[in-house]
Amino acid sequence: MAVRQALGRGLQLGRELLLRFTGKPGRAYGLGRPGPAAGCVRGERPGWAAGPGAEPRRIGLGLPNRLRFFRQSVAGLAARLQRQFVVRAWGCAGPCGRAVFLAFGLGLGLIEEKQAESRRAVSACQEIQAIFTQKSKPGPDPLDTRRWQGFRLEEYLIGQSIGKGCSAAVYEATMPALPQNLEVTKSTGSLPGRGPGTSAPGEEQEQALGAPAFPLAIKMMWNISAGSSSEAILNTMSQELVPASRVALAGEYGAVTYRKSKRGPKQLAPHPNIIRVLRAFTSSVPLLPGALVDYPDVLPPRLHPEGLGHGRTLFLVMKNYPCTLRQYLRANTPSPRLATMMMLQLLEGVDHLVQQGIAHRDLKSDNILVELDPDGCPWLVIADFGCCLADESIGLQLPFSSWYVDRGGNGCLMAPEVSTARPGPRAVIDYSKADAWAVGAIAYEIFGLVNPFYSQGKAHLESRSYQEAQLPALPESVPPDVRQLVRALLQREASKRPSARVAANVLHLSLWGEQILALKNLKLDKMVGWLLQQSAATLLANRLTEKCCVETKMKMLFLANLECETLCQAALLLCSWRAAL
Repeated sequence: MAVRQALGRGLQLGRELLLRFTGKPGRAYGLGRPGPAAGCVRGERPGWAAGPGAEPRRIGLGLPNRLRFFRQSVAGLAARLQRQFVVRAWGCAGPCGRAVFLAFGLGLGLIEEKQAESRRAVSACQEIQAIFTQKSKPGPDPLDTRRWQGFRLEEYLIGQSIGKGCSAAVYEATMPALPQNLEVTKSTGSLPGRGPGTSAPGEEQEQALGAPAFPLAIKMMWNISAGSSSEAILNTMSQELVPASRVALAGEYGAVTYRKSKRGPKQLAPHPNIIRVLRAFTSSVPLLPGALVDYPDVLPPRLHPEGLGHGRTLFLVMKNYPCTLRQYLRANTPSPRLATMMMLQLLEGVDHLVQQGIAHRDLKSDNILVELDPDGCPWLVIADFGCCLADESIGLQLPFSSWYVDRGGNGCLMAPEVSTARPGPRAVIDYSKADAWAVGAIAYEIFGLVNPFYSQGKAHLESRSYQEAQLPALPESVPPDVRQLVRALLQREASKRPSARVAANVLHLSLWGEQILALKNLKLDKMVGWLLQQSAATLLANRLTEKCCVETKMKMLFLANLECETLCQAALLLCSWRAAL
């Protein structure tokens, strides 16, 4: 008998024996393979208990004693074959030949059973993901009702300065006669767009008299080297346009042809934890409040004789947020659970960037904006993409041929694999886990400590040279799982560092999966049952409330990004940490 026939016969024998011991339905315990819906009531989903109130269960799973018997049988047969194996066994002569077939059948049958279990789990995760992907889409933009407006600076009423950075100034703004039901961002005790404690005199009186709110923010880029043509400005500042919405560049300054050109920036799909640019256009630089004091050198000569700027620049219109993460943490001390959810939001945003092939490269608390949900819980949004890597041709692998290649901004929070990279003909910097490392560093600020990569004196660490043992301990009030995760994210070697997706799943499981993590034998069917429970509870919570709280939003994001493989990696990581305690 040929080897192929021997293997086939062994598999048939093993499958028959498995069916007899596990009680799985087949064709009268025959050798044929059962159909996909065998043993199911008509209309019942294969593999699940019937009835609306029935507890979810997988057919053929949860049989540790019988499977243990098969493992022992295979092991015993293997030992027997090792002692008695003769060449004639391949010719099917005698009991040894039958043992060969049976051993093959049992082994292959066990593998097949595990593969079927894995396929069922993957299928369930994909179905849950499809449902919550639709539910987790960001809401409408504030300017959706004015689709073909807002592409000229003259259409906006510009208020006071919100702040300025190294390349732009941001002002609060509005459009006359915006819809009355337009939601104004909830503030932390000050006007939208300002940090805590920065309200100007007389503002409360102005609001009482019906002065217009400023639900929008305008970012005016400083143009020193891009020239004055719209095409040159858009090409030079293309990184700022990565989070732009589909209609953001539909203005009258040639932006439509720019978006269609090959030189246009990679367009980032919307995500609740990432800023959206609602409008982008070029216009003449105006003299805005505080310009002559705050940034006179970058103004054009017509506005300031010693100015170095060009007369035209790029303007970006976004939603106005009450404050930055740095400002929020100055005035608030979130509880450990709330701080964990804040860190989780950053990981969800970073994971979305990685999935889109984009690296932010300038994550810091000043570039993270905050708004509050109806319960006062902070919702974090990653902003300022001026230093991002968003190139279709290279993805997250940046060729580093010389020191002139831009590695990104914020050298203090630059991941070790980036800060220690040395140029060469074939050198490449991998940014796939660089932003996740930065989230680990920012976590110190979120949990109430000084960022060790910003601190002074002996406590100061540099990403180029620090060792993991030098990382300061987080407070004892921080959950052990979170402390372990922060240290894992700050591993020097990127290969030892969890991805943003796995890290986010670790926090999701730590926050809401204690009942599944407490099981001694964590199996896929139990994990899927728990996921179905979470899905039902999240859908119900979302339907019962007009506005989702932060916790419900995070659960929806978790289920929308559900992947069986990364979820299992996170569960194994958590179990290993807990076993080591």
